[in-house]
Amino acid sequence: MSSEADAMDLDESPSSSGSSSHAMERTPSNSAKSLDFKMTIANLDDPDHAETSSRTLSSDAGDEPYSHCDHVSALLSDPDSRARVLRKYEALVSWYARLHAPSALPESGPRPAKRRKTAVPECDTCQRTLQRPFVCLSCNYGGCWKQGHITDHLQELQHDFCVDVTSGAVFCRNCDDFIYGSIFENTYSVTTLKLEEKETRFQESKSRKRRHTFEPWIPNVSETATIQKSQKISCRGRRGLLNLGSTCYLNVILQTFICNPLMRNHFLSDKHPHKLCKNVNLAPPIDQIFKIYSGDQPYGPASFLTTMWKAANEISGYQQQDAHEFLIAVLNQIHTSSRGSTSISCVCVVHSTFAGQLQSDVRCKNCGNVTSSVDLMLDMSLDLGAKGQRPEKSEETLAGCLRRFTLSESLDLKCSKCNSSNESTKRLSIRKLPPVLSFTFKRFKHDATATKIDNYVRFPATLNMAPYTTMASGANPDPARLGPSALYEYELFAVVIHEGQVNSGHYTNFARFGDHWYHFDDDKVTPSTLRECLKSHAYMCVYVKRHLDYKQHQIPSYVLTQQQAAEKERLKVEEKQIKELAALAGI
Repeated sequence: MSSEADAMDLDESPSSSGSSSHAMERTPSNSAKSLDFKMTIANLDDPDHAETSSRTLSSDAGDEPYSHCDHVSALLSDPDSRARVLRKYEALVSWYARLHAPSALPESGPRPAKRRKTAVPECDTCQRTLQRPFVCLSCNYGGCWKQGHITDHLQELQHDFCVDVTSGAVFCRNCDDFIYGSIFENTYSVTTLKLEEKETRFQESKSRKRRHTFEPWIPNVSETATIQKSQKISCRGRRGLLNLGSTCYLNVILQTFICNPLMRNHFLSDKHPHKLCKNVNLAPPIDQIFKIYSGDQPYGPASFLTTMWKAANEISGYQQQDAHEFLIAVLNQIHTSSRGSTSISCVCVVHSTFAGQLQSDVRCKNCGNVTSSVDLMLDMSLDLGAKGQRPEKSEETLAGCLRRFTLSESLDLKCSKCNSSNESTKRLSIRKLPPVLSFTFKRFKHDATATKIDNYVRFPATLNMAPYTTMASGANPDPARLGPSALYEYELFAVVIHEGQVNSGHYTNFARFGDHWYHFDDDKVTPSTLRECLKSHAYMCVYVKRHLDYKQHQIPSYVLTQQQAAEKERLKVEEKQIKELAALAGI
């Protein structure tokens, strides 16, 4: 069996000796549970189990050949077999997603708490409770992986494929391995996302209208022709940056930009016409940085460094700089140089990627009046160590730092309502979460002497930010309107490490490209693992939102700019033609 399968966390326990927590989730009858699950995977023609549109199931857009598995390629080449398999695959994914999704909220207030009866499937061979069900795609058999009953079933009946309904992974009996490709991955993503959106009213308008449901992008004829005409270049993105003399702080920030999916897509597409930038000196170096995707040798960002020295005096010079300060300086320069940047509701690439809203609630203990203010945030700086405790002696976690960040603190302020100077409480919470969330741990202390807090801080690969939002922990929390947790989930994609002391040290970073992790030490790039990344003493952690918010029927600003430029050009041509005709008529 494949090593990846062996690494799976398969927590399967016999139903007769299951834990009390599992027992509370079960329905009264085991036979009813099994029947419910079997009806779910058997009733494939039920429209309630077919969330993905027929357009998604029948379209070949985005499909890629399974070059490493001829068996699934042969199966999907037949239209009838393809529709049958994808319909069953989608029904299984929908069942598991619906099982773990919270119930939709009513229009007025939260619904009274009521336990929902759900089916916990069992292995058809050993009757074990399946926390990770595997189901055959040729019949309705459901079995366990750990005891090998699902693979025994495939061998005995010569069925070719089974699916892990928790992750959507498909196993091929003939290849004896899991197979990967865009067909199943796209179906899994679209199905789970539609179910998650169906269960939430997050960030609704006052008219109580539902969010526009997600539709996958399928290129039309003209877009397909444009893609086919495009020139393909190497886009590996794993290229080192030369140290130009204590510029490791610059290299790690640029590497986080390069692996940032939103910034990468912005600068590598036509959304950034550098000729339209306000600061023409900064635009070419930024474009040049993202062109390192197409190179193999280490790149020296000399022009970018020179431009930043001229634009921001606080980071100029040959001495070592702080990576966090450099990040803020670069973001400010990109913002001010972007076309259409404003001080209010800016939609430049910086604010579209990093900008969130931080809400401060001050409550008077005398009259209970709450004064709220909202501020823009591009990142979050977190203290290490609780009050009265030496940070270097405490065990830290990112979740603990966030809890301290959102805890109430006592202040002596004058109330604007009752004019009393009694004690008040102040509490911070996140009103709006940004697509990319950057955390910086305050490791450097500048008291009588400059010191560094070098203790280890545990941080996760996936992070749920729902407990720290205004709806969950603000002055007037309303957890019932949070919606599904998937809307608040973030995935780690970059970590910056500082090695050494305050005035002397070296920056390196980890970055994720796809599912692979790499360690960047200036011009040296080495393959790494998520385990090694999580064991590092992080100075900065950068997460990206798993599901991005979007608006309905909104034409991107760069498309509008192109259309306006084309219209101006057309009017100039027509005006020139009219003048020529008038001149000829006068003759």
